[in-house]
Parts: sequence; structure tokens; C-alpha cells
Amino acid sequence: MEKVKSEPMETDYYDIDSYGLIGNMRTTALVCKENGSIDWFCYPNCDSPSVFCKILDSKIGGSFSITPLHECGYRSKQLYLPNTNCLATRYTNKEGTATLNDFMPIMSMLPKSEKHGWLVRLLEIVHGYMCFRIRIAPAFNYARDEHTLEITNEGHRAIFRSKSSSLVVESPSIPLQACPTNKNIIDFQICLKEESKIHFILREYIEGEEIPLNMTNEQLAEFSNSLLGETVLYWNNWAKKSTYTGRWREMVLRSALTLKLLTYEPTGAIIAAPTTSLPETIGGSRNWDYRYVWIRDSSFVLYALLRIGFKEEAMAFMKFLEERCREEASKESNGPPLQIMYTIHGDSTLEEYELHHLSGYKNSKPVRIGNGAYNQLQLDIFGELLDAIYLYNKYVTPISYDFWNVCVKRIVDWVVDNYHLKDESIWEVRGGRQNFVYSKIMCWVCIDRGIRLAEKRSFPLLDRKKWFEARDKIFLDVMNKAWDPERQIFTQSYESKLLDSSCLIMPLVFFMSPTDSRMLSTIDAIMKTPQNGGLRISSTVYRYDPKKTNDGLCQDEGTFSICSLWLVEALARAGSIDKKRLNDALFLFENMLTYANHCGLFSEEISACGLSLGNFPQAFTHLAFISAAFNLDRQLGK
Repeated sequence: MEKVKSEPMETDYYDIDSYGLIGNMRTTALVCKENGSIDWFCYPNCDSPSVFCKILDSKIGGSFSITPLHECGYRSKQLYLPNTNCLATRYTNKEGTATLNDFMPIMSMLPKSEKHGWLVRLLEIVHGYMCFRIRIAPAFNYARDEHTLEITNEGHRAIFRSKSSSLVVESPSIPLQACPTNKNIIDFQICLKEESKIHFILREYIEGEEIPLNMTNEQLAEFSNSLLGETVLYWNNWAKKSTYTGRWREMVLRSALTLKLLTYEPTGAIIAAPTTSLPETIGGSRNWDYRYVWIRDSSFVLYALLRIGFKEEAMAFMKFLEERCREEASKESNGPPLQIMYTIHGDSTLEEYELHHLSGYKNSKPVRIGNGAYNQLQLDIFGELLDAIYLYNKYVTPISYDFWNVCVKRIVDWVVDNYHLKDESIWEVRGGRQNFVYSKIMCWVCIDRGIRLAEKRSFPLLDRKKWFEARDKIFLDVMNKAWDPERQIFTQSYESKLLDSSCLIMPLVFFMSPTDSRMLSTIDAIMKTPQNGGLRISSTVYRYDPKKTNDGLCQDEGTFSICSLWLVEALARAGSIDKKRLNDALFLFENMLTYANHCGLFSEEISACGLSLGNFPQAFTHLAFISAAFNLDRQLGK
């Protein structure tokens, strides 16, 4: 007998990986597979206050749901239309079949009068009939602002007004109805027959607008239908640019499509994730806002996209980067030449504060807005960045002399003078600065790529001797101070003897041969279980032991997916002379595929019981997936 699916209690939450992502390179929304509910949506931009944030508070967070009446029983499936970011949720029961298409048209497809994007929902009865509950309950400004509802145009337009923003939901096919017990939300039921099709368009409301877009209801319905076709065509054309033809083409393309959604088209910025405060441990406080531009993450994204043929995103981000470099240079400060992160508009202040009124996902507090790590010192970012610039110069277009001066030379000069400093490094620890090995390696990468660029392009390099000496000094320091001869591993920092998965980056950035005995013994140590001193559980890997590492929180966390994929790539590279390691890489990679959700999306971390944790979907994981797939496929093809 088919199990009857019902909506969760108000205090319940769906799993983090129960969601698909839609977007328009301005903002994104999470749509739940189980009940067709938009439980996360910031508007008009990805870092704007949320309109729907039920994923962070199931009681007051607000959502927009289109759900079959559960008394009938139903099954739900969710998938992307092929090679697109248009999401289809399919409902079936014994009475019929329905498809809910969710997408955001590209801005160029909309009337010129529209300053911000649209969110479009198209519900169609494919077979038989089905009854639905439609509920639109916004919670403006992270559920801090009250709002009013006005229904006009004979029920076809619902205007939600708050002091922070105003939105309108156009429903050209059916009239909307306010909830009998709460006149400020839409809540009603409707039964639809075969071939019925209804439309919902969420967009900015401009006060005083009499006739939206100068369209009748019939014209608006027809226009929204055409937008789906245009949006599908846009994504199909974008996907055709991929040059990857390897074994995991579909999953690699899905990762690329996801990374594209994390770009902010107006400035070229690339965010780390579209969400905030999804916990790294259920009930814990490792809850951060990732809707910002990490120089590190963005640089890795560029590397991943360039490897498979996408160049426009790299050009846009380089423009964003050059603007930040010029701004920092104008300050005439002795500090780092770049911050570790910026807003999508390039702002440098990301003040962190807590939203105490929100309960957090499954009561995981606090819910944070902003990110206090923006003023940390993380020396590694310059290595990732220079590596990306080097690849950009090689695969896209040669960098200009001005870019060399204001960005490359200025950054490398600073790193040459400051690589010896302690920092917070890639994991952004809040337990004090150390000489983290990952940062030292990436300082080496920064100087090395600067030297390579100078030689390749014959740029003037008056400090050539100083650069070479600094690069060699870092290498020797890592070999002498980070190597533990007793345990035969590279350590987390010069001060610590702990194991850290970030050392897997060594062969990936050509700091060390993947078959060097020191590298192989470090890989072997990481491959062991935590009980045996390692960091691996099944096919997933912890970044470090949180119980032993002073990261300022000392709480449990899940395994880090990027570390798991770094291990795959390190093993694959070592597999050039050891087929067992290559087979291990293939086994681990194929197992990692099982941690993608039904839409092919990956989270930041995986819990001990295999559930997704952390902000979702995570750029770090998807870019590492592309890189691992590319290099593993190349090794298997030899």
C-alpha cells in the first residue's frame, strides 16, 4: 500500500538535502521536494533580507507552498529539466499526476521596466485531477517586519506591503483568497482537472502601479509560459559551452550549473553558498552566513569552471577583483592587499550579528547575519588567487600590465614580506592564530605563480632574487617545521602535531609530487579511521579532529565534503604509479556520488548518519567535485 505523505508538524523540518535550487544570477530560492514549499528566498539579491525563511524557523519563517491535500495521499519527485536550472516537482496519487515548474527568468527576458527579477511557478495537471492547498505567507526582513495584504484585480493580484519592501504575487489563471483566520496571508484550497494550468509570478511591487506590465491576465499567463521556454533555452545554450566529456558528464555539468547560480551577474561576484546559518552540527553553534564573496572560494570556482570551458565567469570576476585591488591600493595601508571576503557589491564591512527571534534549523542557534571573519588574516587566499590569475592568463586572455602592477605584483610583494605571520587560515579558526601549514603552502603558490607569470609574460621583476629566496625559504620551512618524522605526516601547523586534511592540497597545487614518500604517508594517515588516528569515515573525511583542535568552538561537526574530494584527487594523482591508489580514488569518488541529493546538489558537510549539514548547496564542494572528476577521469584514461 502506498504510504500517505503528510505535511510535517509546525515544529518539524525537512532534511537540508530535500531542496532544489533555482536562481537568476541575482538571487536564489530553495524549493522543497516533499511539499513544493519555497522555504528560503532573499529578494531582490542573494544577500538581501529574506522574504521566506521557514528553513530557519518553521513557525514564523514564512513560505510559499503548493501542496497536494495530504488526505488524498501522494508521492513527490523532483528533478531539473535537462541541462537547466529550471526545477520540476512531480506529484502523483491514484487520482492524477501534476507537475510544478519553478524557475527564475534571466533579467534580460523581462520587460525593461522591471528593476528586479521574477520568481515564476507553473502548476499543471498532467493526468486526472488533484486538489491542492496554496499558502503564501511572507515574513519580511528575516521575519522581523509585519506586513499587510491587499487583494486586487478581481482576486488575481495579491500585494504584500511591509516597511522594508513590498511584493506582488500575480495569479492570472485563478483568483487568490486570503486565509479566513489571518487576513495577511494567502491560504486556500483548489481542485484542478486534467490540462488545467495555473500561474504564479512573484515580483517587486511598485506603489501606484495600476496595470502590471500593461498586460491582461490572459497575456500575463501566456507570457509566463513563454518565459519557461526562453529560460530553458538560455541554460541549454550555456551548458553547451562545457568541454568536459568524461565519465561523469551529467554530474559535472550539474555542479557547473550550480556554481553559475552562485554568481552575481551585475558585478561578477561569486558567493560561497546561497544560505545562512544552516548548521554544521544539529543543535550546535557552527552556523555562519555564506552569502558573501570569499577570495579563496571564488578563485577555486574560477579554476573549476575554466577546466571545463567556461570563460565568461572568469572575465567578470577578474573585473570585480581588479576593482577591489584598486580600492585597497588607494587606502595606502600597510595591511593585506585584499580582505578575505567582500559583499557581492564589493563592500568591505560585513558586520556579524545574531537574529535571536529565529529558532534556527532544527533549533540550531544562533542564526547569524553578516560574517565576523571578514577582518581575519588568512594568508592562504593569495595563493588561490594567484593560481586562478595564472590560469586565467593561460586559458582566457593575457593579463594587462596595469593588472600586473595593481594586483599581481602588489600582492606577491606583500606576501614575500609577510608570509612568516601567523594567521587563521582556511578553516577560519576563532581560537587564535598559528603558523598553519596550509597557509604557508599557499603563500608558496602565490610567489611561485607570480614568478611564472613574470617569466611567461616578461613583466619587469626587479625583486626577482627576493621573490625566489622567499619561495625557497617557505618550501624548506614546511619540510623542516611541518614534517613529523615520528608519525610520518605533515602537521596542521608548526605549533601543532595534529593531522589536517588541508595538507592534501600539496600535490594539487604542485607543491609536492603526488608520489613523494612524505605525501603518500600523509595520505595513508588520513585514510585511517579516527579511532586509529586518521580522519576518514567510509568515503568521507573530517577536516581535522575538532575535539583536539583549538578552533574557538570545540564542538563536533560533520565530515567536510571538499576534504573528501581532495583525498580522491590526491589518490588519483598518486595512482599514476600505484593502481591500488587509483582504484581507491575511484571507489571513494563513486561513494561520494551517493551524498549528492536527488537533484545532484552537495552540502558542505555530511553527518555520521549520512545527512547533509551546513549551508546548501556549497560552492566549495561542487568546485572540488569538478576538479576531482576531471583529474580522476584523466588518470583512468591513461
